[in-house]
Amino acid sequence: MRMRPTLSWAPTEDLPPATTDLEPVTDALGAGGVLVLSGAGISTESGIPDYRGEGGSLSRHTPMTYQDFTASAQARRRYWARSHLGWRTFGRARPNAGHRAVAAFGRQGLLSGVITQNVDGLHQAAGSEDVVELHGSLDRVVCLSCGTLGSRRDLARRLEEANPGFRPVAAAINPDGDADLTDEQVGDFRVVPCTVCGGILKPDVVFFGETVPPRRVEHCCELVGAASSLLVLGSSLTVMSGLRFVRQAARAGLPVLIVNRDPTRGDRLAVTRVALPLGTALTAVAGRLGVPVDDAAGAPREPATEGDPCPGRAAPPSSSPD
Repeated sequence: MRMRPTLSWAPTEDLPPATTDLEPVTDALGAGGVLVLSGAGISTESGIPDYRGEGGSLSRHTPMTYQDFTASAQARRRYWARSHLGWRTFGRARPNAGHRAVAAFGRQGLLSGVITQNVDGLHQAAGSEDVVELHGSLDRVVCLSCGTLGSRRDLARRLEEANPGFRPVAAAINPDGDADLTDEQVGDFRVVPCTVCGGILKPDVVFFGETVPPRRVEHCCELVGAASSLLVLGSSLTVMSGLRFVRQAARAGLPVLIVNRDPTRGDRLAVTRVALPLGTALTAVAGRLGVPVDDAAGAPREPATEGDPCPGRAAPPSSSPD
């Protein structure tokens, strides 16, 4: 499946209304077997902006596409300068109440799994286990020539050494770890090659326009097929990479529940959309279920250095990264 570089989606007036009633979410989690699908909105309370919500980064920032990154050395220089600066801030982000609640639900055996569209690692930092990173992770880098995987921390150290004194001030940090810098601030930033073959290094994340690894998609489809319900947290479902799983669940007759303050592309397929802040909503649900949530799980992480829907279990009804 190839991610479509879809950057926007306009809701129509006939979408079902949202609610603030948490009872359906509470009931679903109380029954267990819930598969969580999270998007950028769950990390906004950790200081990482989302793409499309109020003040979302797409209003000022166009994410790097795979095609631009591979075709242009200048685009790679601009990306790595911005991403290197953003990584310093990204690495200091801490899990918020929403991440901690999801981890708590998992510890209580209420979840069948967690799929995240985010690349920030905050679910794992909060204590969630076996998280499927649909779009990869900024913690890793991959060589486009030999396929060698490496540590982002090691790359950050090499970039520091190659660019002494690089200390621009970014206007903002984006959900993909990219910092807003001008061309003048990027300047002659030096990009370093793969230490194994000298090839081009790329963060081990799925850029817009890039293919999500098929086996990863298949695994997520299997998780949907084994779940009792699908709980979408903080995703607009604009791109197919997440929407496909909502469509699969709906075709199979699984309840789809969405917690997102703004309308989503999956609202018509959901039994409810709760328009509340995620930290507030999930903490309240945990309280109703008697699930203890850690007050401050996940210590600050050390900064580096200064498509096609899946097959369902039933016929589809008539009816693309966050």
